Amino acid sequence: MSKKEFKSGFVAIIGRPNVGKSTLMNHIIGQKIAIMSDKPQTTRNKIHGVYTSENGQIVFLDTPGIHKPTSKLGDYMSKVAHGTLGEVDAVLFLVDVAEGIGGGDRYIIEQLKRVETPVILVLNKIDKVHPEDLLPIIVNYKDLYPFAEIVPISALQGSNVTTLLEQIVKYLPEGPQYYPADQVTDHPEQFVCAELIREKILHMTREEIPHSIAVQIEDMRVEENGLVRISAVIFVERDSQKGIIIGKQGSLLKEIGKQARHDMEALLGSKTFLELWVKVKKDWRNHERVLRDLGFRNE
Repeated sequence: MSKKEFKSGFVAIIGRPNVGKSTLMNHIIGQKIAIMSDKPQTTRNKIHGVYTSENGQIVFLDTPGIHKPTSKLGDYMSKVAHGTLGEVDAVLFLVDVAEGIGGGDRYIIEQLKRVETPVILVLNKIDKVHPEDLLPIIVNYKDLYPFAEIVPISALQGSNVTTLLEQIVKYLPEGPQYYPADQVTDHPEQFVCAELIREKILHMTREEIPHSIAVQIEDMRVEENGLVRISAVIFVERDSQKGIIIGKQGSLLKEIGKQARHDMEALLGSKTFLELWVKVKKDWRNHERVLRDLGFRNE
């Protein structure tokens, strides 16, 4: 009996901000590697998530949401998202079925027409619509683009995600296992820890803060007793934002640290000591050198 072929490849997850890209990848991988927030432009880098099964390995790229940029950071994010489409074996185009086709979806479909990569339409959040309403939505999307497959799912509940994975593997070439079976991301732990801190800030602050913050891990070390000691800096653009992040008598910063540490301990499997600092870097989103220092690089 011949050995079953092993398939492997790279798959981009694209879609408007907040359609559930990070939720889907975290569900597939089985743990949090991409941060989740209801605020737009949460994902800033290509997050590599690795899913391995007996017959294949899928390396997911959760790209920044495709949108029209308004700053150098936005320009970087847009270039990353667009550049990814030509580098992968398949594209997952995630849409929110509860919201209908919007201008953002049409804009993305126009970008997809420029690439020859097979595109799987993923109708997310089916838990929010009546099953009878799905068919007209599918017909509307079919009229706009020749999708390779159309798969309705709920990333939050995990509904039909196994079917989606089976469909993805169909479009991957025969190839090697790029990563060990137990590895879920190719990002260093420092990157994921910085993202976890940023996620807590997104959840706990007002509208003006989210896009004005960046997080950098300055030091991360394991002590002899197994304790992981992490020192991180939260960068903001204005003094007033620094005050908001710190909170009354340091209360908000303390809560951000407490919640981030909880997630870090789950990620690292070790007791963690987290030290947070807040610094002002005026208008950092429009300074190329600062963006490079914070890890935003156009490769």
